[in-house]
Amino acid sequence: MSPALPGTQGRRRLYLMRHGQAAYFDADGRLVSDPRAVGLTERGRDQARTMGALLAAVPFDRWAHTGLPRTAETLALVAPEGHGRAEVLRDLEEIHLGIVADLPRDRVEAEFVYGLERAALPDARFAGGERFVDFEARVSRGIEAAVRAPGWHRLLLVAHDAVNRMILGWATGGGLAALGAFEQDAGCLNILDVDVIDGEIQRKLVKCLNLTPDNPAKAGNYLTSIEQVARPRDDD
Repeated sequence: MSPALPGTQGRRRLYLMRHGQAAYFDADGRLVSDPRAVGLTERGRDQARTMGALLAAVPFDRWAHTGLPRTAETLALVAPEGHGRAEVLRDLEEIHLGIVADLPRDRVEAEFVYGLERAALPDARFAGGERFVDFEARVSRGIEAAVRAPGWHRLLLVAHDAVNRMILGWATGGGLAALGAFEQDAGCLNILDVDVIDGEIQRKLVKCLNLTPDNPAKAGNYLTSIEQVARPRDDD
């Protein structure tokens, strides 16, 4: 196998998705007790199927998800039937929350909805959970290991909102300070090219950001991705 995409030296392409819309709230409108275990909504499944149609002609030779049900389910709907074994990249699990239900009502929006805006502050945590500096180290370790692994050209990776933002911060050099700026709508796609020569990452190139094939113009989508989770509506 050639070590690079056609016409390039050492270039690989990462198709980085966020999982489809997930069911973070129960039938009574309460936040579920274990967000790690949630699966997709029917709209989330439709988003994944639409992405699968968009990517049907891409000759992927590698597939991965984070091991959480919503990323595994999304990948299964996007990847072609009979695709190779999907890898599980545990370092790319979503940022670990504190117990949001225990936050005072007046702190939920500040800590959860807009908490990413303070990611670069010393010792900052996301909604009382994982420290952002630990999150950055974990995601950077995970994505660099995935990118450096030999023997692939095109990787489809399904991950999470904050994880994708962190990978984009890694790719652009923005780091934690950029975390709040990179929107990641449910079921979206980013495309990154990475040049790897002799096992070392030489450059990172952003080809596409936050593409949602079911609504590429973002018509009516005026809330941030986290506002959409915190304020679910039937038409979101």
